[in-house]
Amino acid sequence: MEMTRAVRIATQDNVAVALTKIEKGECLQVGNVEVTACEEIPQGHKIALRDIAAAENIIKYGYPIGHATCAIRSGCWVHTHNLQTNLKGEVEYVYEPQVRDLKTQPAQTFTGFLRKDGRAGIRNEIWIIPTVGCVNDVVLKLAQANQDLRGENIDGIHAFTHPFGCSQTGADHAQTRKLLAALVNHPNAGAVLVVHLGCENCTHEQFVEELGDFDPERVRFLNCQQAEDELAAGRQLLQELAAYASRFQRQSLPTSKLVVGLKCGASDGLSGITANPTVGRFSDLLLSQGGSTILTEVPEMFGAEGILLGRCRNQQVFDKATAMLNGFKDYFISHHEVVYDNPSPGNKQGGITTLEDKSCGCVQKGGTAPIEDVLGYGEQVKTQGLNLLYGPGNDLVSSTALAAAGAVLILFTTGRGTPFGSPVPTVKIATNSQLAGRKPHWIDFNAGTVAAGEALDEAGKRLLDKVLQVASGEPTNNEKNGYRQISIFKDGVVL
Repeated sequence: MEMTRAVRIATQDNVAVALTKIEKGECLQVGNVEVTACEEIPQGHKIALRDIAAAENIIKYGYPIGHATCAIRSGCWVHTHNLQTNLKGEVEYVYEPQVRDLKTQPAQTFTGFLRKDGRAGIRNEIWIIPTVGCVNDVVLKLAQANQDLRGENIDGIHAFTHPFGCSQTGADHAQTRKLLAALVNHPNAGAVLVVHLGCENCTHEQFVEELGDFDPERVRFLNCQQAEDELAAGRQLLQELAAYASRFQRQSLPTSKLVVGLKCGASDGLSGITANPTVGRFSDLLLSQGGSTILTEVPEMFGAEGILLGRCRNQQVFDKATAMLNGFKDYFISHHEVVYDNPSPGNKQGGITTLEDKSCGCVQKGGTAPIEDVLGYGEQVKTQGLNLLYGPGNDLVSSTALAAAGAVLILFTTGRGTPFGSPVPTVKIATNSQLAGRKPHWIDFNAGTVAAGEALDEAGKRLLDKVLQVASGEPTNNEKNGYRQISIFKDGVVL
């Protein structure tokens, strides 16, 4: 059967998306519409399905993604040269509930680590976390020099460096402390060594207060200025932590214990057609089994509010969501930035034209489930189901925020590819098969098969199978490559 060359996402759309490059003069059948390309249309880019008047809205995903800046003939390429955003500043939103509960399904299982607080980790690692950048080299050396302590039940020893923790005040200082404490409490960490210099703004007393109740067998502290030999003292503490962490063993656990972060980056025109809706199908499957997912990247919700806000469980959740959206717009405006200066040059090259275009594709990762809660930066998931999280679009910053919120792994869709890894296993999902074939050492899952005819429901089930394998110990490429980093959001609003 001949491959479909272009797809119309919603019946009301007046553009289609090229699934492969379309040559000038090529005649296409897109649903019940026949159109002839009047110019070359790159893969992932938009083609007009009918004549579109100047100032008329361009409809994709069933929603306006901007307006035509000139008349566009049927079959023409629709992109930055003839399409402009409709978006402006703050919006006064109205709650119009469209809450549809998912049908409950029996939980599947994975083999993970059950923690004392009832949460589940999918790795049993020792994390070394500095409270200040001054000790970054110390924590790196501690991680490198003590890998012999791993043992049979310890999956790794990792240090997460950052340049902050001193010369910070107010909300900025609080945000650093809150994020680091949330990482210390992460269920993938069987044990944690917190390393202080001793004179930083982020004091031991402040940090302990931020942590709240903690198990002193699981979390230990090293003050480098007080230790005669910080490396020897650190090794002694790591030996004790390794003895504690090694008590945990993998056991069969239900999918209701899983918390999964949803993220996209280096997106292209196929992101909202293949990989993101595949993740959306996965999210609905996991939630129907009692699990939880987290959707972030607030600036990439702008323009897609119609897809999201009606799904808020109640007025209270809706109010938190709208405060999050307008709060992030205020953040941009207060820094004299254009709120809608997005997409990136790479996004545009891949076929994404406006922020509405990008956002409507981005939020496909959230599936169709009700939104149960909205989390501030550094807050952890408390409510089972789909959660929204305050965070920027920046890949490493938002992935770190997802991990801090309790995500034990992250699904990361990409059309152009990226090698980085977050503190937790980061499953890279290709939007197109060319990327999956070119970067097998980056990509863990190919959703480009959807463009070749695989049903989204089948792709979602295949992705759930992959997640259960990773949750049960299969390493992701970022783990194999040793790529793990954190990045803390600076000068943002703490909700």
